[in-house]
Amino acid sequence: MTDNINERKSEHIKLCLTDQVTGDNIATGFETVRFIHNALPEIDFADITTEANFLGKSRATPFLISSMTGGAALAETINRNLATAAEAKGWTIALGSTRALVESKEYRASFQVREYAPNTPIIANLGAVQLNYGFGIEECRKIIDITNANALVLHLNTIQEVIQQGGNTNFKDLLSKIEQICKQLEVPVGVKEVGWGIDGTVAKRLADVGVSFIDVAGAGGTSWSQVEKLRSKEPIKKQAAEAFSEWGIPTVDCIMTVRQELNQLPVIASGGMKTGLDAAKAIALGANMAGFGRSILKAATESSEQLIEIMEIKELELRMAMFAIGAQSLDDLQATNRLVKG
Repeated sequence: MTDNINERKSEHIKLCLTDQVTGDNIATGFETVRFIHNALPEIDFADITTEANFLGKSRATPFLISSMTGGAALAETINRNLATAAEAKGWTIALGSTRALVESKEYRASFQVREYAPNTPIIANLGAVQLNYGFGIEECRKIIDITNANALVLHLNTIQEVIQQGGNTNFKDLLSKIEQICKQLEVPVGVKEVGWGIDGTVAKRLADVGVSFIDVAGAGGTSWSQVEKLRSKEPIKKQAAEAFSEWGIPTVDCIMTVRQELNQLPVIASGGMKTGLDAAKAIALGANMAGFGRSILKAATESSEQLIEIMEIKELELRMAMFAIGAQSLDDLQATNRLVKG
């Protein structure tokens, strides 16, 4: 099978919708974290605010639509629905990998969602490893120009690239190249994982070279070694991928270790995020934003209306959790002493 990038993106969407693509026997860690119920919160539920600020922009919620797709026919519908819903509900949106946008004009429209989300922060996305395969500052500027994005996130996906047919596996000396992009690009640059997690040590190295935000993208959600295993026609790689079905740093551990190392840098919690209660736990652990991916993907294939309903459920779950511990604002939630782990 020719590993055409547009075909690959279509297969990724279909597999994430229909197959078992989570890791085996590895969880996000949110099941180990609980709030201590406050029977007398002394606040009015109507006064609870979930207003957040991300990269200098005020948002109605601390919720992010995580990078999922682009560069395929179905992706255009999905991203249009995601952008429309994000604009309506005050979420932030991150696009799927924009490598396809630079390499081919086909399906470029799938990344161009600004008209559907004129007031929404949009984060463009590129594999960091592409900086070792011909991409530099001009390509990054082109991505920002075509998408009209407010920021760029560079994703790290080592194991996926090994299993993926024709994957790019030279991750040598990337930190210095990430530093140059941070210095030269006119918009903020962040770094994210794709589901195996960023720990505090790596996050500190990234912050030291100028990265503006970290998306931990921990283990417990979609496993891209599982996705690529299902796509692969190579028996050796399929078998090797099986050994990594339990690989990664649980999302909760990522949040905690990154926040221990970095006091001020914005942290996005993603990786297996399913509910607004998960998001509340993430924020109480130190995250600033919570990213949802596969848990909203199916609704995004249907309509923006169905997606908005799912988003409203997650928003209500967050506010209910805040009410139940007496946190009127996200600052109160981050400062709560009513969270226990273990």
